[in-house]
Amino acid sequence: MTEPTLQTDQRPPRTLSKDARRAQLIEATISTMAELGYSRTTLTAVARRAGLSHGLVLFHFETKENLLSETLDFLSEEYRANWQAALAEAGSSPEVQLAALVRADFNPAICTRDKLAAWCAFWGESQSRPIYQARCGSNDDHYNRVLEGICARMNEAHGYAHNPARVSRLIRISIEGVWLDLMTMATPYAPDEAMATVWLGLSALYPRQFQPMI
Repeated sequence: MTEPTLQTDQRPPRTLSKDARRAQLIEATISTMAELGYSRTTLTAVARRAGLSHGLVLFHFETKENLLSETLDFLSEEYRANWQAALAEAGSSPEVQLAALVRADFNPAICTRDKLAAWCAFWGESQSRPIYQARCGSNDDHYNRVLEGICARMNEAHGYAHNPARVSRLIRISIEGVWLDLMTMATPYAPDEAMATVWLGLSALYPRQFQPMI
């Protein structure tokens, strides 16, 4: 089968450390998945994107499955570190914590078209779902528990009577929905508009603490 034609990056230096080279290949994998999807991403396509040889990709990762698994690990760890850092800086107020979690999902380092497309590739193709559940399921569960706990404390602190599990699910689905819009719409809106859309939902749920963004 003929490999798809891919845009290649400028040929990188040959003196990178092992960790730097692996990071470079993971970044190339993310951009390759964004263009080709999960099933059509191959070691050769990633090598071409990175401007490296197929043999060098084999040396670092051995198989496509290893490369994709480590790419997912990178995305998952980057996402976890991002929202946990935002939460740590937010203090103890539940409304400030909730705002921090939402803003974290639109951090420019996280909310890029290539990374969103890579996430959707892992979510959307049946052959990748076992890998996703095995490597990201516990992180997802942790995030969901934290978000649900914040929603429960919004009830306690401000007198709301929402079901915390349903409200946290609604917020999470809103974020994932605008992420999908940013990736798939022919004329996507800006990340700031995506966050304002989620914020509108927060203002409907918690009108005394959140107002729609202008």
